[in-house]
Amino acid sequence: MSAAAILLATTGLLAGAGLVESIGHRKRLSQIATRIHVNGTRGKSSVARLIAAGMRAGEIRTCCKTTGTLPRMILPDGTEYPVFRPARANIIEQLRIVEATVDANAEALVLECMALVPHLQWLCENRIVRATHGVITNAREDHLDVMGPSERDVARALAGMIPVGAKLFTAERDHLDIFQEVCDDRGTQLIPVTEEDVARITPLDLVNFPYVEHAENVALALRVCDDLGVERGAALTGMWNAKPDPGAMTAHEMDFFGRRINFVNGFAANDPESTERIWNMALERYSDVERRIAVFNCRADRPDRSHQLGRIVADWAPADYYVLIGNGTYIFGKAATEAGLDPLKIVFAENRRTEEIFEIIIDLSGRSSLAMGMANIGGVGLDVVRYFANRSTQTVFK
Repeated sequence: MSAAAILLATTGLLAGAGLVESIGHRKRLSQIATRIHVNGTRGKSSVARLIAAGMRAGEIRTCCKTTGTLPRMILPDGTEYPVFRPARANIIEQLRIVEATVDANAEALVLECMALVPHLQWLCENRIVRATHGVITNAREDHLDVMGPSERDVARALAGMIPVGAKLFTAERDHLDIFQEVCDDRGTQLIPVTEEDVARITPLDLVNFPYVEHAENVALALRVCDDLGVERGAALTGMWNAKPDPGAMTAHEMDFFGRRINFVNGFAANDPESTERIWNMALERYSDVERRIAVFNCRADRPDRSHQLGRIVADWAPADYYVLIGNGTYIFGKAATEAGLDPLKIVFAENRRTEEIFEIIIDLSGRSSLAMGMANIGGVGLDVVRYFANRSTQTVFK
């Protein structure tokens, strides 16, 4: 047989195998009555977990897969397992999640969108998930190198995963016109979470969470659960009892040889708006400390994020020190000093080990301090959180 004939035969076999797999995947999708695809700039993992927890409390057998701080598969009984990745993250792993959901005899699947590249967001929805319910938490300035250059472009990219002939729920308010245009084109109903919906989330509702949760996330998750027939009280109870994402905002308080150190994990907040908001929340909670230390975990593969945060941090409520950890810290430092931040307040801790970062923060703390991690949970960020958590005298969330 000639080389050309072998190539043609091999191509035909591969195409045939792909067709068989596609048919099999569509059949598996049809066995999952409710498929919820969650996307957005901030809060995807939290909202996916909240929706799934509310649905489980409403006695809907639900699987959930998140790709946040650590990729996790959550089964109908609430147990969760790490998602094995033989190589780098790839949207094809969602096929395995659908198969596992069918094997678990689940009625519903809540799936966090993995894609950033705009055409892959469309591919994830149109070819892999084919959601009955789409969810977009918000659209903010993040991953501008992929989805930018502007926040409006981010909204357009996220709109790529809006399902056809379904429902789209969103807590976004500034770019509803973009979502509405795409929904109209795809025959999908847009259901925005209003200010009134958020106002219904009371401080008592939030105080029962074992970590800091945002009212917008809870309101959004409740709207989805309500659409699926889950009573509000049952859904909230399920959400309160659910395990949070490892990147959830927590505070770890410790007494280190007479020094009072309060470390707040805000690493999972990536965009400037969310990051400034939680920085202000932390400052309000720990208003009586002697020193305020902002810890930014930089990543050389996320230069756009470092530049974004660096150029606006000088306009925030001030810190006494700005500790730059991770790698590519010069990008943040250059942007911050050009924006007017006092360079003497910047402490470079490029590629330092976790225990060294801990010692740097302790040395800067004085008698009492607030130290808050921001920018990226990946890399050394999660290790720093664990280091403080394992040495804290108390972990608080409210």
